[in-house]
Amino acid sequence: MEINRPWLNHYDAEVSNKIEFNHCPLFDYLDRTAEKWPKRKAIEFQNWSITYEKLKHASEIMAANLRANGLKTGDRVAIMLPNTPQMIMTYWAILKAGGVVTMTNPLYMETELVHQLTDSAAKFIITLDMLWPKLEKLRDKLPARKYFVTTISDGLKFPLKQLYNLKSLKDKNKPKIPYNGSSIIKWKTLLEGKETYSASNIRPTEDTALLQYTGGTTGLSKGCSLTHANLGANIQQFHAMLYSLGREREVVLGILPYFHIYGLTVCLNFPTSLGATMVPFPRYVPLDVLKAMHKLKPTLFPGAPALYLSLLQQKELSQFDIASIKYCLSGSSPMPVEAIQQFNSVFGSTIVEGFGLTEASPVTHLNPLDGKKKAGSIGVPLPGTDAAIVDMEVGSLPMPIGKMGELIIRGPQVMKGYYNKPDETAGALRNGWLYTGDIAYMDEDGYFFIVDRKKDMIISSGYNIYPREIDEILFEHPKIQEAVTVGLPHKTRGEVIKVYVVLKEGQSLDRTEVITYCREKLAAFKVPRQVEFRKELPKTMVGKVLRRALREEEAQKNS
Repeated sequence: MEINRPWLNHYDAEVSNKIEFNHCPLFDYLDRTAEKWPKRKAIEFQNWSITYEKLKHASEIMAANLRANGLKTGDRVAIMLPNTPQMIMTYWAILKAGGVVTMTNPLYMETELVHQLTDSAAKFIITLDMLWPKLEKLRDKLPARKYFVTTISDGLKFPLKQLYNLKSLKDKNKPKIPYNGSSIIKWKTLLEGKETYSASNIRPTEDTALLQYTGGTTGLSKGCSLTHANLGANIQQFHAMLYSLGREREVVLGILPYFHIYGLTVCLNFPTSLGATMVPFPRYVPLDVLKAMHKLKPTLFPGAPALYLSLLQQKELSQFDIASIKYCLSGSSPMPVEAIQQFNSVFGSTIVEGFGLTEASPVTHLNPLDGKKKAGSIGVPLPGTDAAIVDMEVGSLPMPIGKMGELIIRGPQVMKGYYNKPDETAGALRNGWLYTGDIAYMDEDGYFFIVDRKKDMIISSGYNIYPREIDEILFEHPKIQEAVTVGLPHKTRGEVIKVYVVLKEGQSLDRTEVITYCREKLAAFKVPRQVEFRKELPKTMVGKVLRRALREEEAQKNS
């Protein structure tokens, strides 16, 4: 397939069109940083911190202890933790030990946990004491041989450590962990001893570093086998595209969950390679984030539109010094132009929107750091990445500029395949291209625009309708905070359009007003027939609205 690459003319002047990718074990990025900036803070959490020199050493001691506990090269280890120092240390330790990391969402319910942990055949599980009750009742269904359990106080020092432990003693709801030293083990014992280990037999382009499960928006989630080279390539692409970062010490806010591929790459992998100080947040509390901004002077704030909009609404915002933030990397969904302008004005920073998916480690597109940014665009392909738009039926006919089709991608960050799923892999990876399932178009400058997901497209009375178009029209309404559109089964039309609306605080609207507004902005066949007002919408951990969850709710109502 012949590729037209007009985006090459729109990179910032400092960005090279070509990258000579250095394929190495992923933990080499930690090693290089520890050698270059040994005394620089790697992690700052509450009153606890660690330098890069000590983080590297600690990860190698932990790696040796994991090997002593029976971990072999290629074994999967599940990390089921919120953003904490323990999460970061464990991540590097597993890789150093030659293991494969399987990030697990602590909020998963029983069915999701059993599926992921059995599908991955996770040998060990690293978790938090507060999550133990959830795992304990599933132990008979899981393949894990050993559980390493940490507590928040393992990432604190005096006096917060003692205060936390005292409070825990008085907490009647705090789980009692049946430690036995053999199958249920205290996480902190992994830091004991002097023996170190760092795998020397890693094949970067062949060996899986991360078995990352997709969000499960289309049924059971699939494990994406991402190699050391895949994840490392995405780091190198970030360095090329975000060329001005790393000239001075960076401080990166870790609010996005590390167990999500977006958070892992932009809040952990990339910052480590920059020698940045990582500031993990176990949960999002707006006031805590503003206090951290005021005190720690972060320079990079990866997030999602919902997160940025939430901070703009904080009444205490003016009390804090937030001027240190240079760039905000935004993903998961488009951010309205007005909101971007407001955020940039208030925070004095620049929101840089991009796009990615788990199968691509995850980032494939980003708007230029300083060059032209287009409203509603995911930007241009990262250096070393090709992208094209093809017809949605056959998937091989290139679409003309401005015409919609399926977005396909190829590049060194694209996964090896779905774990133990050859048929699904063959469907997603064809002739060297990753078929994303996203409907998009490319303009004359090579900027890409996501229209919708193929599976979210509504077919009503023979018309193809893209829900995102309706969402964006509703978002422009001055009284509407959020909105999402879904197609529901209908006997004669095939599907009928329903919108779910969240109003801004203190505002009121009724169904007729919403429909009348849509009639003024949309073709008749795109106007919703049903309207439901909600206080909030179901979302993923990175702020993406779950249309599937809403469709399932409707199906249950009608069953």
